[in-house]
Amino acid sequence: MYLLKKIISALLEVHKAYCPTPRPTLIMTLLVKNEEDILEENLKFHKSMGVDGFIVTDNNSTDRTADIIRKYEALGWVKKVIRESGTNYNQKHWVDRMVWMAKKELGADWVINADADELWYAPTGNLKDELAASDANVLKCRAKVMYPEEGKPCWAWSQAICPFTDPSVSGGYELSRYSLFVPQRDKVIHRATSYLQIATGNHKVLMLPRKEKRSAVCIYHYPVKGKEHFLRKMINGGRQLEQNPHKHIGQHWRYFYQMYKAGRLEEEYERITGGAQYEQLCRDGYICRDTTVPDYFRQRLNYPER
Repeated sequence: MYLLKKIISALLEVHKAYCPTPRPTLIMTLLVKNEEDILEENLKFHKSMGVDGFIVTDNNSTDRTADIIRKYEALGWVKKVIRESGTNYNQKHWVDRMVWMAKKELGADWVINADADELWYAPTGNLKDELAASDANVLKCRAKVMYPEEGKPCWAWSQAICPFTDPSVSGGYELSRYSLFVPQRDKVIHRATSYLQIATGNHKVLMLPRKEKRSAVCIYHYPVKGKEHFLRKMINGGRQLEQNPHKHIGQHWRYFYQMYKAGRLEEEYERITGGAQYEQLCRDGYICRDTTVPDYFRQRLNYPER
């Protein structure tokens, strides 16, 4: 019944499915859990990039995440906050709830469904530049993984992963099947009009009708923010996913959780980052310098040199 209501809503809006929106309202949704090390920079970065407001779902954070949310809620940046107490990591449902809220309560024209460890960068300096003129309703964005630099905040990292184009190459370096060097899947920006359903991980979206184009937006992704953070995230996430009946989602987290239960997660971390092969990976061109994000933080947001 819920999906049927969405289909009816989309059909009623079909006449404006692809209409350019000269001054679009852009809302970003964020699903967070214990993100005190990056959440504030995420909000500042995307506000500077043209995001009009944020909807945040906080899933049982136990660090300073809630305090950061309250700070930016008081400033008017965070428009809606959902305190989600579920322990089954029902991401698809939780994000869908935020999209519908962005559409119905905040009047969003476009929606970005992001994670706290992602920075969506537009080469023009404003995400709305491309959205305003687009006649599509789904924009595919490529992701670029940043290599972890212990002792530095994520925004200051300046080494990007150039992924293996041939999966068999990974074996030569004795890396994990889920190493940082595996090619990343695209993610999407989508209109609120014609929206039906987001996919787990925000990699795809169901629209009615649907017209997709490639975007110039690049997602700088920080999936591994150091060893301790990685271990904590995979253990907590794996526990939650064990309670989720949909066994096809979160395969990498499930894999790492099994490694944890086998007492091998710390060993696997080295195979994820290629720590033992770092110099060789650099020489072979799989770790490359990219100062786009740190330059942006210093030049646009007045952050100090790190």
